[in-house]
Amino acid sequence: MVIKQKFSIDFQYEIIFTRNIFSPENDTLIRLLQKTPGIPTTKVIVVVDQGLVGVDRGISTTIESYFSNYSQVQMLDLPLVVTGGEESKNDTRELVKVLELIDRAKVDRHAYVIAVGGGSVLDMVGFAAAIAHRGIKHIRIPTTTLSQNDSGVGVKNGINYFGKKNFLGTFAPPYAVVNDFLFLESLDIRDWRAGTAEAVKVALIKDKEFFNWICNHAEQLSQRDLSCMEKLVIRCAELHSEHIGGSNDPFEMGSSRPLDFGHWAAHKLEQLSGFELRHGEAVAIGIALDVCYAVQAGYLKQELADQIIDALQKLGFRLVHPTVFGQDGVSINPELLKGLEEFREHLGGQLTIPMIKEIGSKFDVHEMNPAWIEAAAQSLLQKKEAHAD
Repeated sequence: MVIKQKFSIDFQYEIIFTRNIFSPENDTLIRLLQKTPGIPTTKVIVVVDQGLVGVDRGISTTIESYFSNYSQVQMLDLPLVVTGGEESKNDTRELVKVLELIDRAKVDRHAYVIAVGGGSVLDMVGFAAAIAHRGIKHIRIPTTTLSQNDSGVGVKNGINYFGKKNFLGTFAPPYAVVNDFLFLESLDIRDWRAGTAEAVKVALIKDKEFFNWICNHAEQLSQRDLSCMEKLVIRCAELHSEHIGGSNDPFEMGSSRPLDFGHWAAHKLEQLSGFELRHGEAVAIGIALDVCYAVQAGYLKQELADQIIDALQKLGFRLVHPTVFGQDGVSINPELLKGLEEFREHLGGQLTIPMIKEIGSKFDVHEMNPAWIEAAAQSLLQKKEAHAD
């Protein structure tokens, strides 16, 4: 006897762009929180990235003051400040802090967990919300370019474990994402720049016109032109969300990760550098490595590869890092090559690496030639020396 069970769930959430989200005059967040019928008072807890507190010491007070203006929303506890950056994901300490707050504040499934911070904090808090009570609604308020245009708008949550990127995690869409552009003004130059690598990535595999726009505005972006960055963030977030909603595989049940061009190396480089490399910085190196590999394999013309490398350098990225190379500083680091198997293992099935033949579209390869990876690394090393001259 067989009973067949089948059902589907219609996931929908808004990605909102605004400024000064915690100003008393901005009721964007309150309107979001009042959409649950039959709940007269909405209950929330808020988790804040320590990195944001470092540049805005009054942010917790600002958040408390904001919610105190609205009787229909109740904060169940003071904002919880957690360690920012990849450190928040590298063990379970920060995760447990959030779970303890959920328990202590008696957060139920009609309440909301609001995370304010960079992509790593959003990943960790989203994971906590997803596993507490089998799922509590969470709202993301990304504060970095990378989280506003990429990681914060997607459906993935998680932490690193066993030394592997995002080994523990869930697919749990947020209730909403609110991008406040004013947070970008507080970023240091590395965090400002990091998100542009994800924009280059998605443009290379999906939108030639967007890539050309990035090339034409690379110097303005590197010089912290906020209006240019706003345009980049919106288009990049749009392309990512279109893919998630239209790929027919939003929870990555297959063996392909189309949006992870350059990421097999990037994830391993982060780990090998002790996470000194920002995710976006590692992605820029990973893109450059795969672009040079595509030339070695005969997929991509050299002039297109040069155009991509030039754009990344104009954005301010350094495309050679000691972790790419072994102890001699010249040959490829054998530990980096282990990233290929870890990339395959993360999804299971056949190794599937996104690759490009032209700008604006991608195809998949199912094996990578170590000799060509070596040659690609050497090509990057030569480009670095030429760029220095």
